[in-house]
Amino acid sequence: MGINIKSLYLCVKNMERAIKFYEELFEQKVTEKDDVYSVFDVNGFRLGLFAYEKKNELHTFGSNCLPSISVESIDRLNEKLNEKEICFPVTRIGNNWVAEFVDSEGNHIEITAPAK
Repeated sequence: MGINIKSLYLCVKNMERAIKFYEELFEQKVTEKDDVYSVFDVNGFRLGLFAYEKKNELHTFGSNCLPSISVESIDRLNEKLNEKEICFPVTRIGNNWVAEFVDSEGNHIEITAPAK
């Protein structure tokens, strides 16, 4: 097909708060920092943070787009969920543990780990 997905962006209300949230989650510094659009390079995948209000765009936060982050174990998954607002509790689905949390801006984010 020749189609690849190498990036996505999340709308944010407060760029500094969002950068801090994702630096903690990804355990790395932001790759490109700007007041309107900042980027994290996560193993070759670009996660952008877009301060939509600075460009007068409208946005509805929630679960209309669900980025999924994978970690190596259920212990690591639980560690990443610590002190996060959980919107879907840790549940085994097929061969994975799956949960969802709310980021600092109101976006829902999925996190998964292999079930052994």
